[in-house]
Amino acid sequence: MSVNFSLEGKIALVTGASYGIGFAIASGMAKAGATIVFNDIKQELVDKGIAAYKEAGIDAHGYVCDVTNEAAVNELVEKITKEVGPIDILVNNAGIIKRIPMIEMTAEQFRQVIDVDLNAPFIVSKAVIPSMIERGHGKIINICSMMSELGRETVSAYAAAKGGLKMLTRNICSEYGQYNIQCNGIGPGYIETPQTAPLRERQADGSRHPFDQFICAKTPANRWLKPEELAGPAVFLASEASDAVNGHILYVDGGILAYIGKQPQ
Repeated sequence: MSVNFSLEGKIALVTGASYGIGFAIASGMAKAGATIVFNDIKQELVDKGIAAYKEAGIDAHGYVCDVTNEAAVNELVEKITKEVGPIDILVNNAGIIKRIPMIEMTAEQFRQVIDVDLNAPFIVSKAVIPSMIERGHGKIINICSMMSELGRETVSAYAAAKGGLKMLTRNICSEYGQYNIQCNGIGPGYIETPQTAPLRERQADGSRHPFDQFICAKTPANRWLKPEELAGPAVFLASEASDAVNGHILYVDGGILAYIGKQPQ
């Protein structure tokens, strides 16, 4: 039996993929044969992304676009279609988090997180779906989170957005599966990125950071995950190998959601 994981001839738009998880996913898709297109909110970030892809041997196409602006997103999709080709794969990766206790968070701050993490995936998906319907195929991958399932202190807006993104994923599947469009999510666990580096640094006395200890104790793999470990699941969900998988959230979490945690000694 031949299983087709190839992305040859496919054009993939990965939002906010100048660095981090988005960059790792896009790089994995490029290795599987996809042409990579990405955006970021500033030209400076796009330029850094282009340089990073070039260093990795990937000829990526970068654009400046605020994915919360519907008119700008529609213009971006039109431009990509004209300059690169129609989008076969969309990865809604761009996101933000504000770690603020709920009663200290303003409604404006809450709305900002919802806007980037939930409204933007709606806007970008809405922009690419008509072309996917017309061509009879399409793959949408939403980057969800552990917080699509779990709550934790200081992340009320993020958890609300990522929980909503899980349900948006299922609804896109429900509405557009009949057109051979598959919409799935990836829920990363705790990933080694520059943003989480301070939480993994050894303390002055040589001990591990309390949050580092907490995450490893809650993870059966007993470690933080690497960004590139998200590439394989993303390639699977972007390829023909997953044509019968729709409305699913694939948690790449080292087993956290399956685990109640270690018993106190």
